[in-house]
Amino acid sequence: MQLKGIIDRVIFRNPENSYTVLSLDADDGGDYVCVGELPALEAGESISLEGDLKENSKYGIQFSVSSFSIAPLDDEKSIYRYLSSGAVKGVKSGLARRITDKFGQDTFRIMEEEPERLAEIKGISLRKAIAIAEAFEAKAGSRQALSFLSQYDISPGLGQKIYNKYKDRVYEVIRTNPYRLIEDIEGIGFISADRIASEVGIAGDSDYRISSGILYLLSEASGFGSMCMEEGELISKASGLMNAQEDLVKAKLGDLSVESKVIMEEAEGERYVFSERSYYAEAETARMLCDLDVPDEGDLSLIYDEIKKIEKKSEITLEDSQREAVTGAISHTVSVITGGPGTGKTTITNLILQYFREKGFHITLAAPTGRAAKRMTESTGFEAKTIHRLLGAGAVSSKKTSGFEHDRDNPLETDVIVLDEMSMVDIYLFRSLLRAVVPGTRLILIGDSDQLPSVGPGAVLKDIIRSESFHVTRLTRIYRQSEASAIVRNAHLIINGQKPELDKKSEDFFVLERSEAERIIQGMIYLGGKKLPEHLNCTPLDIQIMTPMRKGALGVENLNLRLQEALNPADGKKRELGTENGILRTGDKVMQTKNNYDLEWKLTGKNGIVLETGEGVYNGDIGRILSVSSDAAYIRFDDGREAEYRGEALSELELAYAITIHKSQGSEYRAVIIPLLTGPRMLLNRNLLYTAITRARDMVCILGSMKTVEMMIENEREEKRYTGLKRRILEIRALEQNN
Repeated sequence: MQLKGIIDRVIFRNPENSYTVLSLDADDGGDYVCVGELPALEAGESISLEGDLKENSKYGIQFSVSSFSIAPLDDEKSIYRYLSSGAVKGVKSGLARRITDKFGQDTFRIMEEEPERLAEIKGISLRKAIAIAEAFEAKAGSRQALSFLSQYDISPGLGQKIYNKYKDRVYEVIRTNPYRLIEDIEGIGFISADRIASEVGIAGDSDYRISSGILYLLSEASGFGSMCMEEGELISKASGLMNAQEDLVKAKLGDLSVESKVIMEEAEGERYVFSERSYYAEAETARMLCDLDVPDEGDLSLIYDEIKKIEKKSEITLEDSQREAVTGAISHTVSVITGGPGTGKTTITNLILQYFREKGFHITLAAPTGRAAKRMTESTGFEAKTIHRLLGAGAVSSKKTSGFEHDRDNPLETDVIVLDEMSMVDIYLFRSLLRAVVPGTRLILIGDSDQLPSVGPGAVLKDIIRSESFHVTRLTRIYRQSEASAIVRNAHLIINGQKPELDKKSEDFFVLERSEAERIIQGMIYLGGKKLPEHLNCTPLDIQIMTPMRKGALGVENLNLRLQEALNPADGKKRELGTENGILRTGDKVMQTKNNYDLEWKLTGKNGIVLETGEGVYNGDIGRILSVSSDAAYIRFDDGREAEYRGEALSELELAYAITIHKSQGSEYRAVIIPLLTGPRMLLNRNLLYTAITRARDMVCILGSMKTVEMMIENEREEKRYTGLKRRILEIRALEQNN
């Protein structure tokens, strides 16, 4: 079905993905509400649309747009409607009427070619005439660019991103080297850029193409956590991706090495290839970490005695191994404490903090996520911040280039930094933290090295431990206060490759056999929405469903729709808002899906008094929707911060009744429900199961197949991460010894 007409009003537009709702005054005499991905259009524009009429359960009949074309504005009436809509900055209805009365159908030509003639109209100075022409040209430039990009099947949303990046250079980039889009534009990969390159006539064996394919594969590996690739695997994958001879790829790889765009390294009988960014991120991190690790001249016996005094005062009795752990962390400027649940990490941390507080040291606590920081605050009594907040993300001045307020030029003013949930910290965030730490500061890293690695690239905690170059305390013993917990016992059994104990008397660890996805979903709705909240005296929002996958019947996407429908259904009273990720409703549990350093937030106390304001919400932050309006959602996050989401920020929210196990890292919940039935063997492994179980404080409930649980325990294979931080550390230590 085709519609032609004049845009009467743009009702809604998401600038991030170009999803648009508009009212169309159609040539057939009808008024239509049209929805779809469209460029930045204005009232008064003439447009032709292809699509179908569909019924929306909430909004009624709508015209769903599949394709579009913008007709030229070549008559006086349509030109006036366009200008009077406010599309051109500085022109409103009265002025639009005077301009079109003066120039008629020639109006746009005058604005483009003879803008000074606008000053012939009363009320328009020469300066204002030029400003109006520039505003008109900017709009025209965007429309022309989007029309040009649409030839290459680039959607309006993506086209707008490309135009915003390159402006008038967009034509040159597309025609000469569209592979630049891969690096510069989020959402464009090699396949898309390669298709465009083919259409503009770039040869299949061009240097641009082969180099871009190699660098794209290294970037893709980084997206899966690796800092580098084996040379043979890289050449083979690049050859397959581009249908190019391996000799040609290998030759171009050599050229990139000469140009220092990639770094080649021999290690352990293999040859590895790093992107320049990845290699130097690890090299800089290793250098800064070693620089921080300086000998401490303190008397160990005095430290030992003071710890005993703190024990007595605090009415805490440490085991010998715990006391050694505390002493070791205090007596080294860089130290690591690692261990599973129930092994005393919190007790040891509190003794360390007490020691430094009595010495008058300034102490800083941080964690990767808001939930982890909140837990740290509750368990220590010291304020803990996310690493992003600590470094001042979102408060960056125009002179800064690091992305954070605190860096080498403006370091953190503190004596001791304690960083929890270190397994979650990727190489780039850790490097940013180290840049803001001056030598002489003590750095204590706490984490569970058996947890899943960070979502971002690198294996920072494991590489530091494996380097054997810093003081590491490994906690393995489960202490008396944790022995009663089946969660703790089973977590240790699982990570050691043993089956969990399923004692019928257990009150906190259950496996409920279910063989069908629908029965599992119904069980989750009952347990998460009614049974467990009643049993634990909490709300359904305190219960977290965690699944290995995003897709499928038991994946995040389907589960969130089912759980929203069951736990927070539409009732005609709660307001809701449609976004590209689905319906958001007052009361929904939601998650931030990407770092947004600019989003403003506030922290309020009693009676609504604002205690703190700032900028920045981060990937993985979970909260609840307090209220919804026609174009905004107001969120309160778990750490108490509140933020208003509008426009493109709304596309960064998704429902969080169910989350992936990877996204649960650093968090603790009253209870977790884990659906386990089937899935890719590589994904269903021991570390994933261990991570899921250790997120629960009071209860774990697995719904599904015990055979799948046993298969995961047997499957030790993690997705291998290729990193070089350990080697960089050892290289520096070797140089230090030789000097």
